[in-house]
Amino acid sequence: MALEPLLNPRRKVVVLVGGVGGAKLAHGMAQIVPPEDLTIIVNTGDDFWHYGLRICPDFDTVMYTLAGMVDPVNGWGVAADSTATLDALRRFGEQPWFRLGDRDLATHLLRTLALRDGQRLTEIMGRLTRSLGVGATLLPMTDDPVATMILTAERGEMDFQEYFVRFRWQPTVKAIRYAGADAAQMTPEVRAALLAADLIVFGPSNPWLSIAPILNVPEMRRTIASRPVPRVALTPIVQGQALKGPAAKIAAELGYEVSPRTVAEAYRGTINGFVFDERDAAVGLDNLYEFSDLRTISCDTIMQDDVSRARVARLILDWTASWEADHEHLGDHPR
Repeated sequence: MALEPLLNPRRKVVVLVGGVGGAKLAHGMAQIVPPEDLTIIVNTGDDFWHYGLRICPDFDTVMYTLAGMVDPVNGWGVAADSTATLDALRRFGEQPWFRLGDRDLATHLLRTLALRDGQRLTEIMGRLTRSLGVGATLLPMTDDPVATMILTAERGEMDFQEYFVRFRWQPTVKAIRYAGADAAQMTPEVRAALLAADLIVFGPSNPWLSIAPILNVPEMRRTIASRPVPRVALTPIVQGQALKGPAAKIAAELGYEVSPRTVAEAYRGTINGFVFDERDAAVGLDNLYEFSDLRTISCDTIMQDDVSRARVARLILDWTASWEADHEHLGDHPR
């Protein structure tokens, strides 16, 4: 399907995302926004070491999606990838619980070698994304290690990938912390992108597992909140269900209402616009805050294919282009 290019005046767009859900919106934006005007800031809180390799699941998912090589069934990994290496590990008696395809391993090998050579993650992933033909700029949220840690009722504290993959997000979540976030630094590239942005969008990723690690990098939330531009979040929860992953389950286990309202509250003071699904149009989000600087719009937020991804991206772009640049809606609200 041929898409019309973004209408002038051109805008610099920054999208904050996690993995599969966020990658869908990033792909929708990439179909419309010129690549030189699009920056994707990706969660690295679920990065981890596995068999001596540094794995960056969310970043790789977004990279493979924009490169047109992601597995269309899972939404992650490389399409039609083989698993000869994992099969060989099993023959040695190993029980690998994290799937690494053979072509996918090339990404992890090159990244690990470069990291051990002292290179920055931002520089490494910039080379890899360009090698795969990705035009948009993809940035890790920080070059420093941050680990999303999940405190569970049944198994104590574990890192994100153990919770999400090894135990299939079945343990009950009691609390979440972002180890290393306090010491992490915002990279010059992330700061420059945010300060140049004409539109900042929070993708439909898990607010606690994917977006919160980004916002917990020091100065990240305040930098975003201080920008006098549209700062819009897209809900990942529709009719009490998560579009992907454990967002609804975690919300309930942490004692929150499972609704778009809870998502908007998670970003309170940082966003000034919120997109929720038309199926939840009765939730009354217009009265969400005691202050009146949150604009809302409802639409069909389900992104099942390239066309629907572009449709949601286009709605956000067109909607925010219509905003008046006034203090009430676009001013500094660093709460």
